[in-house]
Amino acid sequence: MIHLVKLAVGVRDISHLAEIQRRRMQNDPPLRHQTRSMPKRAEELIQGGSLYWVITGAILVRQRVIDVIEDVWDDGAPCAGLVLDPALVRVVARSTKPFQGWRYLKPDDAPADLAAGSTTIADDLPVHLLRALTELALLP
Repeated sequence: MIHLVKLAVGVRDISHLAEIQRRRMQNDPPLRHQTRSMPKRAEELIQGGSLYWVITGAILVRQRVIDVIEDVWDDGAPCAGLVLDPALVRVVARSTKPFQGWRYLKPDDAPADLAAGSTTIADDLPVHLLRALTELALLP
């Protein structure tokens, strides 16, 4: 099993991501995230892997990847479609530097899930403060 980590470009917070995905699921099911490149490790990904979303500079939430399909953009160009479970699972916030595309994430390196309704002190911090505390090794 393997995971992916991806920037949620233009997404303000978890509730904003949920709203965007709710509209997409209603207008063009199944819920999926389209990406230019087909993951070479797709078989590993669909064996329990998740897509971890980076929102405003920190990994905050994940979604299980149900399938990886060949898909097409609105203009007809081919792409990959990551079919996602609609459930958003909050994880222990982890600051991350910007990157392009998506990256593989080993299960041992993935942030832990938060119990339903649970929060950590890092959840309420502004991203710039979260990043600074992480760089100082004061947060994981």
